[in-house]
Amino acid sequence: MEQKTPLYDAHVKAGGKMVPFAGYILPIQYGSGVIKEHMAVRTQAGLFDVSHMGEILCQGKDALANLQFILTNDFTNMKDGQARYSPMCNETGGTVDDLIVYKKCDEHYLIVVNAANKDKDFDWLTQHQFGEVTFTDVSDAYAQLALQGPKAMEILRRLTAEECIPEKYYHAVFDGRVGGIPCIISKTGYTGEDGVELYADSEKAQSLWDLLLANGADDGLIPCGLGARDTLRMEAAMPLYGHEMDDTITPLEIGLGFAVKMAKEDFIGKEALLKPSDRKRVGLKISGRGIIREHQMLKADDGCEIGETTSGTHCPYLGYPIAMALVKAQYSEPGTKVSTEVRGRIVEAEVVALPFYKKSK
Repeated sequence: MEQKTPLYDAHVKAGGKMVPFAGYILPIQYGSGVIKEHMAVRTQAGLFDVSHMGEILCQGKDALANLQFILTNDFTNMKDGQARYSPMCNETGGTVDDLIVYKKCDEHYLIVVNAANKDKDFDWLTQHQFGEVTFTDVSDAYAQLALQGPKAMEILRRLTAEECIPEKYYHAVFDGRVGGIPCIISKTGYTGEDGVELYADSEKAQSLWDLLLANGADDGLIPCGLGARDTLRMEAAMPLYGHEMDDTITPLEIGLGFAVKMAKEDFIGKEALLKPSDRKRVGLKISGRGIIREHQMLKADDGCEIGETTSGTHCPYLGYPIAMALVKAQYSEPGTKVSTEVRGRIVEAEVVALPFYKKSK
């Protein structure tokens, strides 16, 4: 049975179209529709309920050593308040999940994981833990709201002190307050825009949600659902677990080499990742009529089957359809022509550089 986030009633009241997702009932869109929500985030601001995400504490004398061995990134030089993205691999190099690690202080880290993988991730962490370390699932204690868009920081500054706002991307203030509500304020997001993710006590979620929407109304802030979250992340070419990655796809194959530190002495999956792969994630701009969704087999001009799509949609801001795909490396150069069959009709596309969209500085 699906769970409800602390903001379920707020979504229903706001006209959210509620659907099952990752074990929760969440709004896929509101009455304004996905396109308007998407454009609000690109041009003004949008507010997302992402309370379904999981939070796991990693504490103890050997906390850092565990992170170093279980995850692919390097956490030895992290400063207090810093966040770091990392895949978590299995022994064959496949991706168990991708996640974010926050360092609160020495021997105390917060790990944020994907909702659908929360239980799997917690089991994986505890099965591979060693030494003096404790992993604690604290997901039920937190609500998470994502305030995203070019007006997001302007809205936030009206509700919090400047010292509560992280100075850099992928940094967080653990003892922040927004309108007097205690929050972890993290300069992160999944939209390709400026903004923050706010972690608050579950009981304060409704107050924080209402406060942000009321104070951002004049800046065009509107609530946004899963539909816009997905189109935004695709436009920004951000991989999604279960689409661009899974237990059989390595982080190196999808362009996450920046978060895989092969110079580390050892980590789960390192030996497998030393072997070369013939697959590579690419972007596709659809040149023919139609939208290419996931799991569409792709062919090159020479008739060779070269891979399949992992995600696809029409992008409201760019104004044309796109897709991401895993293809044979020899067909990954921008300009390569590919095609697939959609409902009995051939749809053509061209490999393009990622990301599709990047915000102007």
